[in-house]
Amino acid sequence: MGEVDPAFIQEPEHRPKLCFSEAEGIPMIDLSPSREKDPCALDRLVREIGSACKEWGFFQVINHGVPLDHRHKVEAAAREFFGESTQEKNKVRRDAVKVLGYYDTEHTKNVRDWKEVFDFSVEEPTLVPSSLDPHHHDLTHWHNQWPHYPPPLRDVCQEYAKDMVKLALELMELIALSLGLPQKRFQEFFKDQTSFIRLNHYPPCPSPDLALGVGRHKDAGVLTILAQDDVGGLEVKRKSDGEWVRVRPTPNAYIINVGDIIQVWSNEAYESVEHRVMVNSQKERFSIPFFLNPSHYTMVEPLEELVNEKNPAKYKAYNWGKFFVTRKRSNFMKLDVENIQIYHFKV
Repeated sequence: MGEVDPAFIQEPEHRPKLCFSEAEGIPMIDLSPSREKDPCALDRLVREIGSACKEWGFFQVINHGVPLDHRHKVEAAAREFFGESTQEKNKVRRDAVKVLGYYDTEHTKNVRDWKEVFDFSVEEPTLVPSSLDPHHHDLTHWHNQWPHYPPPLRDVCQEYAKDMVKLALELMELIALSLGLPQKRFQEFFKDQTSFIRLNHYPPCPSPDLALGVGRHKDAGVLTILAQDDVGGLEVKRKSDGEWVRVRPTPNAYIINVGDIIQVWSNEAYESVEHRVMVNSQKERFSIPFFLNPSHYTMVEPLEELVNEKNPAKYKAYNWGKFFVTRKRSNFMKLDVENIQIYHFKV
């Protein structure tokens, strides 16, 4: 990744500005009341979560219950893995058949990202449709590819995945309460979840004004929990004015963002937020997002409790498994059109 190949260069209107403003007022939410027995504190927390989802589409959490040593172990293993030779990393290279593992030529909005990644799924194996055809009902299994080096990678990743699932389901209970729903309303959707974790490495880039670590996008799933290092680079499109603002790293906090599925389930009470990742010419950056996704057989549609005559359903139902495998296709090829989006199902 020494020179900027034209494949990495963003269109002029989407190129990052090297002088940036840091976002002010991003909600920083203390999750400890969710584990205490104080109903008043819990009510306040639920209101904070609801406000953050509505006004920002993302927020940061502290006192989240994830053991710090688990996070440090997975961060150290990720650095070690990406420090291996390309030949070694390519032993677990993913492709259109083995969709999990190492990759360094991913595209967002049909422009190549300045990054390399390692993906693994939470459920082993993960069950998904074998075909994009809506009339085909056969399933296939996605298996994780674990490298031999570094030896601890598999164990620390699997341990960390359990932490992420626990935190994500806790957040979904709070989001359910904030929408006036029963606390466990979303639990049924995650029985055979298709959630996965990504290890990201963004090398220094000689032209950070032309390329992006990840181009502008919204997350297609339910919820994303992001651990980022102290280098920073995440930018979010502020809902109030459409400006790109930098999210300053907070030690040991997690950044949470609402995904497209929550936008649909809530019938747009909460909206997913567009974000991107800037790179720089001096420092490499590491981040670890966890993507909470439902089972492949989930039909995603506005929840009946949130729909009425005055607020009719804004989306037609779609099958998550078919949507998910269609989105994955763009990881391995440059498409002629934008990949499938939830607006394709707008009523």
